[in-house]
Amino acid sequence: MRQVLAGLSFLLAAGLAVAEEVGPDNPLIEGATWQTIRDAIAGEAPLRDGAALLTVTAPYRANDAATVPVTIEQKDAGADPIRAIKLVIDENPAPLAAEIRFGPAMMPLKFETRVRVNQYSNVRVIADTAGGSYMTGRFVKASGGCSAPATKDPSAALAGMGEMRLKLFDTALADQSARREAQIMIRHPNYSGLQRDQITQLFIGAHFITELEVRQGENLLFALEGGISISENPVFRFSYLDDGSPDFVVHAVDTEGNVFDRTLPKRPPA
Repeated sequence: MRQVLAGLSFLLAAGLAVAEEVGPDNPLIEGATWQTIRDAIAGEAPLRDGAALLTVTAPYRANDAATVPVTIEQKDAGADPIRAIKLVIDENPAPLAAEIRFGPAMMPLKFETRVRVNQYSNVRVIADTAGGSYMTGRFVKASGGCSAPATKDPSAALAGMGEMRLKLFDTALADQSARREAQIMIRHPNYSGLQRDQITQLFIGAHFITELEVRQGENLLFALEGGISISENPVFRFSYLDDGSPDFVVHAVDTEGNVFDRTLPKRPPA
């Protein structure tokens, strides 16, 4: 994960301008920040206009800057599958929010998570396919998301850390091999390092999930390398092709070296 590199990339020389890479219909507002962080995040690879390949849905004005929903969905199921993405929030202290790679059962991609947005910012997705890399996104008006107080005091937030919940959608489908939708929530404060204890007013040290793997049986659905921009109590909603295995298997690791392994049954007991 190149969180540190992305965070320091403001010192780099300017890269390619947004106007050279995205089309006029792409709802990104041009800004100088992307020009300074581009090389650290995307390297020298050309980035094609991704507006025809995928949509990035997020509120233009967020209700809560600490939990901004972002949905990434491939438009054309017949196009090159999206194998991996980089989720970037230009104006966050660490702009590279997450790198995520996907298994075949996740294609065509429909994936949602929640992020922190620290100030008015472009939220962009760089999608990798066999045919090249594509970028699109949207502008989000939000501020203070990375320093917003946690919803619980530190001791309470840590008490249930690692608990996981699964929500299944379309459970009434008769065809158990059909494309389905699920949501996984992980209990974790995902402290950004910019929040203060509301009693002592001292900064709470950064403590967040860095690695996450979700599988059905032994087959990978997605693997995420995350940073401080993923929200407290991370939530992931996704569409997948059911392979018939009975369980989701989740493996997570945080910055303190804590390991959380859970098996979540796909279907409730009869």
